[in-house]
Amino acid sequence: MPVFWIVVIVLALAALGYIAGRRRALSSAGGDIRKLHSLPSYYGWNAALLAAVPAFLLLIVWLLGQPALIERQVTGMIPETAIPEGSNISLVMSDVRRVADGLDLAVSQGVMTAEEARTMRAGETDVRAELGKIGIALGSEVNPTVMLAAQRFRQLTHSGNLALTVAALALALAGLGYGMARIRPEFRARNTVERAVKALLILASTIAILTTAGIVLSMLFETRNFFAQYSWVKFFFGTTWSPNFRGGSDLGILPLLWGTLYISLIALVVSVPIGLFAAVYLSEYAGRKMRALAKPAIEILAGIPTIVYGLFALITVGPLLRDYFARPMGLGESGSSVMTAGLVMGVMLIPFVSSLSDDIINAVPQSLRDGSLGLGATPSETIRQVVLPAALPGIVGAILLAASRAIGETMIVVLGAGAAAKLDLNPFEAMTTVTVKIVSQLTGDTDFAAPETLVAFALGLTLFVLTLGLNVLALYIVRKYREQYE
Repeated sequence: MPVFWIVVIVLALAALGYIAGRRRALSSAGGDIRKLHSLPSYYGWNAALLAAVPAFLLLIVWLLGQPALIERQVTGMIPETAIPEGSNISLVMSDVRRVADGLDLAVSQGVMTAEEARTMRAGETDVRAELGKIGIALGSEVNPTVMLAAQRFRQLTHSGNLALTVAALALALAGLGYGMARIRPEFRARNTVERAVKALLILASTIAILTTAGIVLSMLFETRNFFAQYSWVKFFFGTTWSPNFRGGSDLGILPLLWGTLYISLIALVVSVPIGLFAAVYLSEYAGRKMRALAKPAIEILAGIPTIVYGLFALITVGPLLRDYFARPMGLGESGSSVMTAGLVMGVMLIPFVSSLSDDIINAVPQSLRDGSLGLGATPSETIRQVVLPAALPGIVGAILLAASRAIGETMIVVLGAGAAAKLDLNPFEAMTTVTVKIVSQLTGDTDFAAPETLVAFALGLTLFVLTLGLNVLALYIVRKYREQYE
């Protein structure tokens, strides 16, 4: 049974448990709610949680563990002699999964009947006799060893899914029955439900922390493998970026860092003044109707996909800067440039700076404004000398968060700035960033044992440390210098 239907059935059982739990609680009290320790809804939620939560936890653990277990068993079936020269077991397993999916593809294309596919999955037919049909469906020849492994892969997957269905539904029914059996007037259902919800909240926060730790550890391990093959001195202090999978690569990060910081600086020069002035206007000068109209209009910019910004940079801003600025000034002939990406990225960051700064300025107590105006200061003097200094730590934090967003941007740089890794001060020259090179090094047929591929993880870890440092600095500034108001 597909996972979707398992989830639907478990949710239906939970809903049934909620309704039945409430009715059973009222029935046990003879219809007098005053005899119950908790409200009837808590008894219903207790039954619903017992039906849903254990089943969903089993579902998550099973879905995370089953692929690894199946792959380990199938990998043991593949002899080293079956691994082509220049390949590895990971690539062979990719072929195994592709061929396993090819059974369904062959049926959908009419190359193979559903009955033939069923007998192959069950191992009741000679695999070699059906290699041609699978090959026709996939458009390429299929290795017999890969076909046998794919057949075993499908068998284990089918058995695992069947066992998951039985176990999840049995656990949901058992939880529902246990929850219904516990319902009595003196049962402390509210306390039980609140403890369960607290445990779920702790679990959710733990998952977020573990996910972050997993991302960092994965990058650390692969970065360690990279530095085992390539000198860290050349990586951090090299001024040339020239990957070559045939050997002799120069993988210096300085040109990429320069492009990243240059484009981000231009973006901040555009976004910070416009965003800050917009925030001051919205919070101090705009009327209620204007604010209700202007603030959502500005925040629409944050909802535009970055690929749309990239196309805008490629088609409109780049040619405009080239024809009206770069060529007349003799600074370049390319529509892709640092200035193109920086300007468009700055427009994208305006709502980040504006919204955060607006909220921070509004948090400044009105009594400070009234006191300044009462002493004879004009509204503009009050903003300059009272409001902005009071809100400055939060505004600086907003700017640093916007800088972190700019450093991690990819699509605008790909389409607007080009892919040239170089150290240059000319803003109308094409350059690139760390994020773009991470994508390029992991795109296409890659050998994850080569330093030219592993360098992507070193780049990612460097970028992670850079953005983490900016976020920590923003939090430090906000906490150290913020004003406490009553």
